[in-house]
Order: sequence, then structure tokens, then C-alpha cells
Amino acid sequence: MNAIITVVGNDKVGIIARVSAFLAERNINIEDISQTVLSGNFVMMMMVDLSGSSQALESVKRELAGLGTAMNVSISVMHEKVFSAMHRI
Repeated sequence: MNAIITVVGNDKVGIIARVSAFLAERNINIEDISQTVLSGNFVMMMMVDLSGSSQALESVKRELAGLGTAMNVSISVMHEKVFSAMHRI
């Protein structure tokens, strides 16, 4: 099962490292990643594969939201099918 993770906030050292470490600890593979800094704002989108993780999507969402709060960034997680349906033209 794939999901889309978005991270948005003020740019600072370690955002990618902390989110990637969180995912690796839960056996969640990063399939694709895009990130940029726009006027000091960090923006990252990842497609991840949760099929190797023993955690449910809702649990991952809650934990990543908590990590985002601790890092002072916004982290959201959405099932790939929901994301695709929302962005279909």
C-alpha cells in the first residue's frame, strides 16, 4: 500500500533526516521524494510503501503528526488512492 506524505514548514537542518529515520525504523520504504525551499519555506512530498510495515496507516499518521509538532512543521499522510482522486482533473 502506498501513501503520500507532505512536510511543510520553515527550513531547518535535519527535517529530511528525521522523517526518513522515522520511516526506516518502521520499515516504510521511500519510493519517490521531491523537496524544495521556497522563500525559506521547506516543502517535501514523498510517496512511501507501507507494505513492509506492521503499523496501520492511521497509527503512522498520528505518529508523524506528533513528529511534525515536535519539529514545528506540518506533516500529513494520505492514502495514495485518496490523493489521486483529490487531484484528478
